[in-house]
Amino acid sequence: MSENHPRPSTGKPKVVVVSGGTDGMGRAVALARARLGDEVVVLGSNPEKGQRLVAEAEQAGARGRVHVVRADLSSIAENRRVIREIAARHERVDALCLFANRQSPQRVVTPEGLERTFALYYVSRYVLGHGLAPLLARSASPVIVNVAGVGTTAGGIRWDDLRLERSYSTVAAQLQAGRANDLLGVAFAARPDNPVRYVLYHPGFTRSGDLTPLPWAARVALRTAAALAARPVADAVAPVLELVDDPPTAALTAIDRGRRLPLTLRTLDPADADRLAAVTRALVAAAEGSGHEADSPGDGSGAADTAPDVPDTTAPARWLGGQLGEITAPGSTPAS
Repeated sequence: MSENHPRPSTGKPKVVVVSGGTDGMGRAVALARARLGDEVVVLGSNPEKGQRLVAEAEQAGARGRVHVVRADLSSIAENRRVIREIAARHERVDALCLFANRQSPQRVVTPEGLERTFALYYVSRYVLGHGLAPLLARSASPVIVNVAGVGTTAGGIRWDDLRLERSYSTVAAQLQAGRANDLLGVAFAARPDNPVRYVLYHPGFTRSGDLTPLPWAARVALRTAAALAARPVADAVAPVLELVDDPPTAALTAIDRGRRLPLTLRTLDPADADRLAAVTRALVAAAEGSGHEADSPGDGSGAADTAPDVPDTTAPARWLGGQLGEITAPGSTPAS
């Protein structure tokens, strides 16, 4: 299968939602599904990239099949708005493909009081998955594909410092959000009477993603490494396209570069998944119900952070080493 000539789809056209769908792997999935005849809802923050995506879809014979919803997915309120727009436009959703991510060399706190990488890379996926669950349940074969770093065991949840106030680095932020996504899949799949199949998918190091937020030296190092070792985007997204057509029968599936993983991995611990789900519910409720100023459970910080961004002083070589371990930032798609 190639990006330009995907395998023909079977059955009636699907409704596919792609977060981070205007660039990288998300863009490739959006175009491929549109070429197959599906109706694709793309979520992204960059209007120019959205316009280019729609134009390319039209040139490929998929006129009217790609609808771009502009949104800042690091905002819980924006994710809620997106869910309302999708619900107003569609009676069902067949597949939700989650790609949105962005590296942040500096620690940034969102207006809702969350560390931005955690908000974009994890919380948005939590809100979108749960918010679209009723529409997914109306599909004959619903699936969520969460593209992150399952199988990587580095990093973890800093339960008493989710906003990484004590110590921030790009790697730490990516690893925490990556491990949170692993647990998100576990908790979502365990919901009672849940018809939606959940797939955690690690594509490996892929020639994908926007490196412009990174320091110059890190960009050069990653581009060099990508030229030598990264997978082409078409190869990385081929399993995603197949999962949309033919979801697994199991409630939860974890795939690391083509290899099915045992669900007994310590990074998929059900107790940790339940704990994170409870913390996340409280975080979202606090952000939505208190003008974004309330204390956050597990945050350990008190009032919302109004300090200036804290520079990440991680050396480029250490940054690259961490990224090649998690493979999340270059493997996932920026939100723009």
